[in-house]
Amino acid sequence: MSVRLLVALFCLIFSASAVNSASAQSNSGGRLVRTPAEFSSAMRAARPGDTVVLADGEWRDFQMLVSGMGQASRPITVTAQTPGSVILTGQSNLRMAGRYLVVANLVFRDGYSPTGEVISFRRNREDRATDSRVTGVVIDGFSKPDRRDADNWVALYGQNNRFDHNHIVGKTNAGTTLVVVRDPQQGLANHHRIDHNYFGARPSLGSNGGETLRIGTSHDAESDSFTTVEFNWFEHCDGEIEIISNKSGANVYRGNVFFESRGALTLRHGDGNLVEDNVFIGNGVDHTGGIRVINRNQTIRNNYMQGLMGTGFASALTVMYGVPNSPANRYVRVENAIIENNTIIDSASIFLGAGMDAERSARPVSSRMSSNLIVNADGRDPFRIQGDISGLTMVGNVQSPAAGGDAPAGVRRATVELQRGTGGLQVPVGLSDVGARADLRVTRRQDTGVAWYVKGAESVAFDSGRTIPVSPGDDTLTTALASAAAGDQLLLAPGVYVVNQVLTVSQVVTVRGTGTGEAILKFSRPTLFEIARGGSLKLSDLTMSGEAAPDYVGNAVIRTASGAANYRLVIEDSRFTDMGVNRAFDAISLTKGTTADQIILRRVRADHLSGSVLAAHTETDDLGFYNVEGVEIVDSSFSDIVGPAVDLYRGGTDESTFGPRIIVAGSTFERVGGRADPPVALALHGVQNARLLDNRFIDGGGVRFFRTVGAPSFHETGTILNRAPSTWTNLNEGPVQ
Repeated sequence: MSVRLLVALFCLIFSASAVNSASAQSNSGGRLVRTPAEFSSAMRAARPGDTVVLADGEWRDFQMLVSGMGQASRPITVTAQTPGSVILTGQSNLRMAGRYLVVANLVFRDGYSPTGEVISFRRNREDRATDSRVTGVVIDGFSKPDRRDADNWVALYGQNNRFDHNHIVGKTNAGTTLVVVRDPQQGLANHHRIDHNYFGARPSLGSNGGETLRIGTSHDAESDSFTTVEFNWFEHCDGEIEIISNKSGANVYRGNVFFESRGALTLRHGDGNLVEDNVFIGNGVDHTGGIRVINRNQTIRNNYMQGLMGTGFASALTVMYGVPNSPANRYVRVENAIIENNTIIDSASIFLGAGMDAERSARPVSSRMSSNLIVNADGRDPFRIQGDISGLTMVGNVQSPAAGGDAPAGVRRATVELQRGTGGLQVPVGLSDVGARADLRVTRRQDTGVAWYVKGAESVAFDSGRTIPVSPGDDTLTTALASAAAGDQLLLAPGVYVVNQVLTVSQVVTVRGTGTGEAILKFSRPTLFEIARGGSLKLSDLTMSGEAAPDYVGNAVIRTASGAANYRLVIEDSRFTDMGVNRAFDAISLTKGTTADQIILRRVRADHLSGSVLAAHTETDDLGFYNVEGVEIVDSSFSDIVGPAVDLYRGGTDESTFGPRIIVAGSTFERVGGRADPPVALALHGVQNARLLDNRFIDGGGVRFFRTVGAPSFHETGTILNRAPSTWTNLNEGPVQ
């Protein structure tokens, strides 16, 4: 049985049990308020033991302040009349100040905070919350429209606060989902508890600053926070390479589940942290990782990792090199680490000595890796060792299968049979002292978050809705698109479609020709399609002609509107033509501040463009942002294109992202890229993974691959050059791996 099925079985067998006292009392009385003014009056009058109940409905543009002084056994509580039926929308937020306060059962949706935090455990720098709790609250997609406009959805200040049984999903702008903010004024020993929360999908940010959880900063990392993070679910938390960024000492990470989340639990700064009893399930998803170890006195024990495909800093286990006499904001040497009794199954990489370079030259010392179990059924060896790891003593570790190359010292090769332990996870037969405990249990998904809000809602698939027939003519496509719902496809009969206004795509939609004849789209505006926030677009069996477009610089067939994030663009069996009317007429032009999860071109033809087929080069501030996570071009042909067919740019030196990545296969580039000297058909700047397979370059440019950061992978095979310059790379910071 796969772990995915195992987790699903747990969810079916056991009923939801995330019941807490605040939820239980939500319908048990209290002072009912219906307006912000009534709420403010009720808060001023609240005394220990009082409950203020918000009436069901939409509370728009409500900046909510919960303040007062409750008592340990008689807190002041603010809750919903019905859990989940009080919706804070527009520009709303929540601030808390005082002691023994409880807020429960609210939903933040359809808006964003006007400040830098959605939920803040303080009123201002001097007036903070202590001994207080937020429980049963939902924040769903409450992101600022511009992904570069940073905020933190939840900010814990003060001491002894609890954040539990909340449902947090869909953050698309910069900034940490949940952050523990520390400073000497409030006291650096926080003693917070973060437990039983459901952290749902956080899509790739395309930059640093997409952590799901962070405790502290580098400025106060040498002090202890004493925060406990336990029994939470992190599902599809893909914001950046650090799912959790630990930046303080004496924190505990226990019993959490990381499910198909790209990145790692990273002990970035701070000493003396404990990581135990966590379960990491990758299910073969790329970039899914485990634990990255940096700094002193870290203990990593009894964790279970399976199906993790991450490499480099997102390996199942990463032990880093440090900087000699490191400043707080760099990499403190690994010292006195204990890594014991962990299980790693069917995972791609265990990276010891990661990050070694001219600056990070301090090897791990006085550390021990013992009694760990490593099993890969396909026989691959996950160990990657860089530099000197003699300071990491390895004792009693077991790796299976027995066949293969030489194992590191302290790792015994053996053939290990696995069976289900009492906790439901795989354990070795006859090896009781190796790997994670046999009774280690997976925290149940239904025991996190709230029972009344759907977890893990799937994104709308292309072609999952109605089929709407469309006839040729002026603005018939405009009318049809206006009537389409998410998942619908517009089926265009053969003929000419004249479009006289920009078509805004704000949901998932397909525009498709019949394949029995040519459906030709002509447009009289500078842009034909504009992908807006919430939109994704699929085009199939179409011809898009620029002959009717105005004589403007910078036209584009497809453009992105401000706020477009994590969208998909798929184009197949289609043609772009007659786009040489002025300079920089692009087929696809991606606007600064927008990011695509995926752009796919299959069997696409493009000819006579004065710009590029894909112009994804607007994030030139070199802050680590980029316009598209993954590009795939297959069996396509491009001719007479002035700019590069693909101009893909990612600047900056930050190491916190996975992309961009690109694959180009079976495609032809003829007379492409003549604007540059030398000509460039594919301009790949800062790309982290490029695969070029069986392509032809004729009478034009080759490939420019310019490294900026990380360990980029550049693989090329089967390239045919015909009167085109050789494919070349510019490696400004070392060899491509």
